[in-house]
Amino acid sequence: MATRVVHAPLAQLPNALTVLRLLVIPVFVILLLRTNGEGSYGLAALFAAAALTDQVDGFLARRWHVESEFGKFADPLADRLMIDAAVLILCLDGRLPWLALAVVLGRDALLIGGYRLVKDRGYEFSVSTLGKVATWVLYAAITGVIASDKGTEWPLVLFWVGVGLAVAAAVLYVAGALRTVKR
Repeated sequence: MATRVVHAPLAQLPNALTVLRLLVIPVFVILLLRTNGEGSYGLAALFAAAALTDQVDGFLARRWHVESEFGKFADPLADRLMIDAAVLILCLDGRLPWLALAVVLGRDALLIGGYRLVKDRGYEFSVSTLGKVATWVLYAAITGVIASDKGTEWPLVLFWVGVGLAVAAAVLYVAGALRTVKR
């Protein structure tokens, strides 16, 4: 086991950033509901800041060798909740198509439910590079959708690229789980 590079309380910073992101979600949801389909640079900045903490907390945890079971669970949960909440509200506003919600929620449900089925059978979940890239692209696209008015095309194109990458990552996760469980 690697030795910690930093000492407490600084070692708790990655988990604190994850908790902060979880606490921002209800505030973000309320503010996004109030935009009524109009772009908001301020809200896009809040969403982008939350996305940035996602990158920072994982980087610091690995770099400082302070990865925790809480972080391994809560960090991806915060990511999924932030993205899923944004997609749901943007669909309600008519700024994303309903198919987007079905695909994003379906993928997340498959991964969460599937992981519960295989975690006790030897499968160790680890976020892949493709999964990370998909999340970054989705964060960027959703930030673009939030910042722009309804009907702006470029963030929608980027969003579908992110969804495609996320689905591809899910396929690889499922394939890896099936290989591990069959052993």
